[in-house]
Amino acid sequence: MITKYKHIVFAIIMLVNLPAISQEKKAKQTNLDYTQYVNPFIGSAGHGHVFVGANVPFGAVQLGPVNVFEGWDWCSGYNYASNTILGFTHTHLSGTGIGDLNDILLLPVSGKVPLTKGTKEDMATGYGSYFSHKNEVSKPGYYSVLLDKYKIKAELTSSERVGFHKYTFNTTTGNHVLLDLADGIGWDKPVKTFIKKINETTLAGYRYSAGWAADQRIFFTMEFSEPISNMMLYDDKTSVKGNEGEGLKMKAVLDFTALKNKQVLVKVGISPVSSENAAANIKAEIPGWDFDAVVKSATSKWNTELNKIQIKADDKTMKVFYTAMYHTMFAPSIFNDANGDYRGTDKKVYEKANFTNYTTFSLWDTYRALHPLYTITQSDKINDIVKSFLAIYEQQGRLPVWHLMGNETNTMNGNHSIAVIVDAYMKGYRDYDTALAYEAIKKTSMQTRDGMDYVQKLEYIPADKMLESVGNALEYAIDDYCVAQMAKSLGKTDDYNYFTKRANLYKLYFDKETTFMRGKLTDGNWRTPFNPLSSAHRKDDYVEGNAWQYTWLVPQAPYGLIELFGSEDKFLAKLDSLFLITDKVEGEEVSPDISGLIGQYAQGNEPNHHIPYLYAYAGQPWKTAKLIREIDDKFYSTKPDGLCGNEDLGQMSAWYVFSSMGFYSVNPANGIYVLGSPLVNSASVHYKEGVSFTLNAVNNSKTNIYIQKVEYNGKPYTKSFITHDMIVKGGELKLYMGNNPSTTFGVKKEDRPF
Repeated sequence: MITKYKHIVFAIIMLVNLPAISQEKKAKQTNLDYTQYVNPFIGSAGHGHVFVGANVPFGAVQLGPVNVFEGWDWCSGYNYASNTILGFTHTHLSGTGIGDLNDILLLPVSGKVPLTKGTKEDMATGYGSYFSHKNEVSKPGYYSVLLDKYKIKAELTSSERVGFHKYTFNTTTGNHVLLDLADGIGWDKPVKTFIKKINETTLAGYRYSAGWAADQRIFFTMEFSEPISNMMLYDDKTSVKGNEGEGLKMKAVLDFTALKNKQVLVKVGISPVSSENAAANIKAEIPGWDFDAVVKSATSKWNTELNKIQIKADDKTMKVFYTAMYHTMFAPSIFNDANGDYRGTDKKVYEKANFTNYTTFSLWDTYRALHPLYTITQSDKINDIVKSFLAIYEQQGRLPVWHLMGNETNTMNGNHSIAVIVDAYMKGYRDYDTALAYEAIKKTSMQTRDGMDYVQKLEYIPADKMLESVGNALEYAIDDYCVAQMAKSLGKTDDYNYFTKRANLYKLYFDKETTFMRGKLTDGNWRTPFNPLSSAHRKDDYVEGNAWQYTWLVPQAPYGLIELFGSEDKFLAKLDSLFLITDKVEGEEVSPDISGLIGQYAQGNEPNHHIPYLYAYAGQPWKTAKLIREIDDKFYSTKPDGLCGNEDLGQMSAWYVFSSMGFYSVNPANGIYVLGSPLVNSASVHYKEGVSFTLNAVNNSKTNIYIQKVEYNGKPYTKSFITHDMIVKGGELKLYMGNNPSTTFGVKKEDRPF
């Protein structure tokens, strides 16, 4: 059962006299076809870095095309700017700023099969093909493309752990399939690879690699619908005799001399444990050969998820919204087999786990909105995500920072698995060992890495002792606030007091003279020279940002930040300036992570995402409304470059899903959602069977962007926020919209978020 937040009980008491809508009396939810609004190409151009291909929600398999690698904007393996395809790989990242994966490449070939990749300039002498977007189709659970060089149509679909290929050749003879285990993408390099022919239709093997995931191990079994007439093995370009081979860069050329109907179907099961488990995954998930049935099943799985939030809006918003929802469900991805087996961070195999184990946690990004979104859309997965964290804790001695395929990458700052666990705990998700969970968050908070030794002593992190001192410290303060809340709930008063003091360490970085968060040296002086516009990459005190952006990174204590400024007026004046200052540092190249700019505000980078909603804490929610509409107009579109920055495994889209419904989780772990300006006319969140929360925006339009008044379950509601309890209990919230800011809504201090 979802419990109330103890520290917001008084707000809930205000609402108890409001009549609840009986959800049992409402008509049964009707599922609609929302996949029609999903455009998987949105965010595939520019810096979006999203995955394009065939997968199912949270699947271990992301089966899609890989282009010739052309740099940072190809981190997913695909960018819409390309017209090349080297093959189809079974694992991808989506929206990251670092490249990895793209394991187990298959390519259908007619004619000669080169052993080296084609290049952007020359696809004739190497393997791969040019293609045209007019002959490319991507839908939830399905992808197809015509390979111009070979005149072969490739179609892809998948289940959770199995990729399913359908190749239609131009002739019945002289056809081949190339299997290449040599290359991943970006930073990934093979360490050891293996291919074995099991019988005339089955191969098995593995690929060990080192990259962002330092020790990745993926096993596979692949079954073909047609017998393999001949197989030639190579280690890079060196021929390997026999039916199996192990080497650094194993490849196989598979010949199909005579096809009955010009088609070859391939099922590829993957596993973190063994090729035998991969074969069992095929048997469990796709035992037959009905490609269309698997497409239908994959599409249905996507539609079930998309129907969890049903909106009404204009065509552009419908497309951006449901594509955003789609993008929020690529990761975390399943990391155990159909029988429960998985490989831990310690590289040991854990058999028959009684929970779904997940990997691919971009926590510096996703703790802000993606995981809070899951608490209202993925209630069946929250406990397993926490169990995955706790398993990692037991295997590596601390909670994950940025976990990838059983590897701790230690990427980015903070310990934000703590925020995710505490948010889940405080919202009543407790089907796990809560004592172990508290042990894990406390022990993780008591590390000495990356400046935490100073934090433990209630001291600031000296800027001359480590890079990114301010960025680290502000992120730690958020996590420490979360530890304090769980400690309080468990009656651990000493821990509550200690971690509350740590959570307040953000105050030590605020320079009252310049009114910026700044780096402070060991001797107590501020680092100089100081330019709040500077964002020199890894040479300053911030992380992918500057002082203008990081001064607001106190989502756990907005009122404490206001106090540092000295008054609401000074706070508001500075906040207004953030969105107006367009100056740059002469000669300094701005990091591509700092994108989607309105003044110095950067929608393209996650530490900024809560900032527009801070106006509500100072009694000016209409300024939030204006900014939300401006961000939507400028930075979210239906075009391939429709994301202004890295998607970062769903955070960029989670911001949109929340904001388009008219609210956002400023504090990632207190169950409060601050109201903004809905882009939709209505939204129904179906929390569980028979329980729905509906938001209706009355008179909503492109000009009527300001909330005038609110009703909750038919009664006046004056708060500029809603609570998690309101959503999961169900009910109706009516926002009456107008074209001028209201002089009363959300203005009084008692009506502001807390």
